[in-house]
Amino acid sequence: MSTAVATGIGLPEITAELIASVGEHRVLSTEQLRTIHLPERSVRRTQQVLASLETAGLLSHVDARVTPRRLWFLSDAGADLAVDAGGLEQRPKVLAPRDAAGALRAHTLAVNDAAICFLRAARDRGEEFGPLSWRHEVAHPLSAGRGRRRRTLFADAVFTYLHQTENTVYLEQSFLELDRATLSVDRLAMELGRYADLFRASGSKGEPIWKRRYPVFPRVLCVLAGASPAALIRRRHFVLALLRRDPQVERTPGLKVYFCRLEDLEGEGPFAPIFRGLADPDQPVDWLGNPGDGHGDGRTDEPEAST
Repeated sequence: MSTAVATGIGLPEITAELIASVGEHRVLSTEQLRTIHLPERSVRRTQQVLASLETAGLLSHVDARVTPRRLWFLSDAGADLAVDAGGLEQRPKVLAPRDAAGALRAHTLAVNDAAICFLRAARDRGEEFGPLSWRHEVAHPLSAGRGRRRRTLFADAVFTYLHQTENTVYLEQSFLELDRATLSVDRLAMELGRYADLFRASGSKGEPIWKRRYPVFPRVLCVLAGASPAALIRRRHFVLALLRRDPQVERTPGLKVYFCRLEDLEGEGPFAPIFRGLADPDQPVDWLGNPGDGHGDGRTDEPEAST
């Protein structure tokens, strides 16, 4: 939205971008919106901006019973604006209050928390990862069939990050899977193993289906939350062990899967060596696979795998 349009309807200039990101990311807390759009402003000023958008009929909120208390989502008018002025390709779904505060709330907020860690890192490094650089529930066909014959993998999110070295800018894309310790370890390993199916899926002429969308197959980042540090490290250890024994994964050496704890991601950022990868689980690396010294990994002794 231009300055003139924003001023004409009495709303801040940031309106279109903020509305678009709420539409793209479904539900966001006050603090998440402040971090994404108003990092130099106080919480109080952020609350005032959001209240003005609610008064204008573009946003709605619900007060959850657990932290974060106040959650924001689009109204019908906000969904229209997200397309008309915010640049979204499709009109976002308008949530009912019970859905915004419902069972999927914690998972959605955690996905957004993980993405915000990349946004902060990009700001600090002068790189590009903005409010619309991640998309939720991205569908990927696993076969060329249609209707009942067609199988689909839904990534929790897809990230697109422009990473810069001294002489080159790289387009880095990643699948994100956010695990809140609700699935059993074998179920989680099975879900992650489906990315090997996606890597190997081919179209009618034998071409990899994923190449229709990505120049290089994205790495898979599995962010762990919802349990104690020791439990999450143990969980990571056993899922890695199961994945390394999966025949499909073994036949897919190009598949890169990395694990980290959400707590470490929030505390140290994605460029710290807080990840453990499928290829070498004993080597701590950053999200790009660059090795580090293990700082931030929890320093918890890992159990022997018995799978």
